[in-house]
Amino acid sequence: MEAEKIKAAAQDSLKDVVGWRRHLHEHPEVGFDLKNTMAYVCSVLDELGVEHEANEKGSYVVAYINRGKPGKTIAVRADMDALPVQEETGLEFASKEPGKMHACGHDVHTACLLGLAKVLKGMEGELNGSVKLLFQPAEELGTGSPVLIADGVLDDVDEVVGMHNGNLGDGAEPGDLVFSTGPMMATMDKFTLTIKGQGAHGSTPQASIDPITIASYVITSLQEIISRECDPRDAAVITIGSIHGGDAFNIIPDTCELAGTTRVFTNEMRDFIERRIGEVAEGVAKAYRADIVYKFFRQPPPLVNDKGVAEKLIEVSNELYPDNTRMMQKLCMAGEDFAWYLQKKPGAFFFFCNPKPIDGKCWPHHNSKFAIDETHLDRPMAVFAGFVASELA
Repeated sequence: MEAEKIKAAAQDSLKDVVGWRRHLHEHPEVGFDLKNTMAYVCSVLDELGVEHEANEKGSYVVAYINRGKPGKTIAVRADMDALPVQEETGLEFASKEPGKMHACGHDVHTACLLGLAKVLKGMEGELNGSVKLLFQPAEELGTGSPVLIADGVLDDVDEVVGMHNGNLGDGAEPGDLVFSTGPMMATMDKFTLTIKGQGAHGSTPQASIDPITIASYVITSLQEIISRECDPRDAAVITIGSIHGGDAFNIIPDTCELAGTTRVFTNEMRDFIERRIGEVAEGVAKAYRADIVYKFFRQPPPLVNDKGVAEKLIEVSNELYPDNTRMMQKLCMAGEDFAWYLQKKPGAFFFFCNPKPIDGKCWPHHNSKFAIDETHLDRPMAVFAGFVASELA
């Protein structure tokens, strides 16, 4: 299929994609609890005449183009889950679900994959192979893609591709498509630290082993791992995102709990950071007579694109949108559970830059005012369609 025909087909689907996206935005669901989202996706696929299967237990939908046809099988993935965030955008199609919001753009991913289904359905006779469209749950938990992998969804797949939209890509302009031929996104590991001290009345601190004070020293000391133990040329992050200790203003509690995340790009750095968090936290705690319980949870690995697949995507993007195809300038410290797919099969991921200002500012992902510009949603669809057409020519 010629580039101009692919662009035209994607453009023709844009109005539908915007409508699907707005419905999904109004009705967000979180994690694996995606019953209504799955039903909506299936209803659209029914209207498009696209074969599909819904896995209720795994909370995912797989749609098929040319199912079983000899040749390569290409998978394209979108995530469907939202976040536990109260929306404050003021948009006319803002979330109707209290405390839930598509604050990371997954509504766009799902709608664009439905648009791709429409485009590919119109060209299925020209494809010498098959396509799987993966509508997956729980990307925000980092545990959605492993469910599909465990169920064998990728077993017959030759290549897998995906994208993320929003306020991404340093230096990218709205409408740009941003690529990398290697490392792109970091790990998204989690850790917890429970400091066990001794409670007392706030007026008699000498009778306590104050876990809150100790927690403050632990937090400060963990940052020294980054600033004084890691090579500054190797990107690494340790962030404490949660502190819970005490219930009353005048009582020193027995325990204080910290939770955080680490972001790195190599397994060697991952091992080092995991070990040093435990050693540093334990050393600080013992210096102040406290005990500590440390747990580290390995979640998605670094997202590293297959060079060959990435170069094919870039070639397609350059043919379709030469003025909007960019190479990534800086690694992204965010994590993505698409990385699990890349551990299993050759594939590649790219960014689509389309932030929308709210109150005069483009807000980051996971913010209550995060919003996206719908103007160029045909572009990632066209790149996916062009890639499929090229691979299954």
